[in-house]
Amino acid sequence: MNECILVVDDDPEIVRAIAILLEKEGYQVLKAYNGIEALEQAINPALRLIVIDVMMPRLDGLSAVMKIREKRNLPIIVLSAKSEDSDKVLGLSMGADDYIAKPFHPQELVARVRSQLRRYTQLGDVNAQSQGGEIVNGRLCYRPEERVLLVDDVVTSGSTLSECACILRLAGASEGSCAVLARAR
Repeated sequence: MNECILVVDDDPEIVRAIAILLEKEGYQVLKAYNGIEALEQAINPALRLIVIDVMMPRLDGLSAVMKIREKRNLPIIVLSAKSEDSDKVLGLSMGADDYIAKPFHPQELVARVRSQLRRYTQLGDVNAQSQGGEIVNGRLCYRPEERVLLVDDVVTSGSTLSECACILRLAGASEGSCAVLARAR
């Protein structure tokens, strides 16, 4: 396991308790005590998830979430004493992936962390890497400046046949099947 999680709360006892809980589950834990520290730690490429409080000094948690979202796409769980439905909706609308009201049950927090990490590592962009302006994820490579998508190093030009070939190649079919499918469209 050993995924890296950032825990952010202005109460050092809460940070310590959550860190102990997550470390016991096999996670590596980074700690921050306000939104500014969270922003400084959020650039760590090893970071896979953030648990963050809302009401903190220097920079509140929701403002920090919005700034983190400008640079990173990773799961963020808001953990807050603000428990009204409107608070939860606001947190989720501002970029949080989950919202847990304090007081919380420790096993619920662990279950939600596991759930978010499972979605992120299996379906998210944890494996996507930028290489010289290209975004590479598995068999796909996107060149944003050229607006070109490559599948297994084969360029798609935007034509129906090329798009079809990419889909079939990813699915494991032969490119000869593609011509038949393209004519059927």
